[in-house]
Amino acid sequence: MFIVERPELLVVGYAVRTSNAAEADPSRAQLPALWGRAGAPGAFAHVPGRVDENLYAVLIDYESDHQGAYTQIVGVAVRTAAGLPEGMVAVRVPGVQTLKVEAHGPMPQVLIEAWQQVWRHTESGGVPARAFTTDLEVHHAAGVDLYLAVLPGQLPAAPAPVADRVQA
Repeated sequence: MFIVERPELLVVGYAVRTSNAAEADPSRAQLPALWGRAGAPGAFAHVPGRVDENLYAVLIDYESDHQGAYTQIVGVAVRTAAGLPEGMVAVRVPGVQTLKVEAHGPMPQVLIEAWQQVWRHTESGGVPARAFTTDLEVHHAAGVDLYLAVLPGQLPAAPAPVADRVQA
């Protein structure tokens, strides 16, 4: 993990409200269906103004911390949300200081391992502490990058690596 400034971004996609506990129970898990829908060929072909070919997952509306409920939107980055396709939502991801985790390797295992690293950081009281406001996953050809919002005023004087990258 290392500290970076995440630029502001506008994402349009499909949303679900869930929790990590629900996702651990196959009978209640919603993310597999959400990702199946978002990852289907042509799922976002009708979305105007795409910025790139990446898929984005935005985690917002945290009930508390990583053990509470949250909303996940899976979609694409766009220049404007005008003409929002039916059934989709738009969310503005604010530009803030974040912990960045780069994960490269076979999916979904490398993504699971990246989140486990993040949860260990959180549970151990790692600094800087997560803000649980707006987090972002950027899924690209080389893997996935996580951008985790951190509480202000806890950043080291000079940005330095906090831990190593996740790589399978």
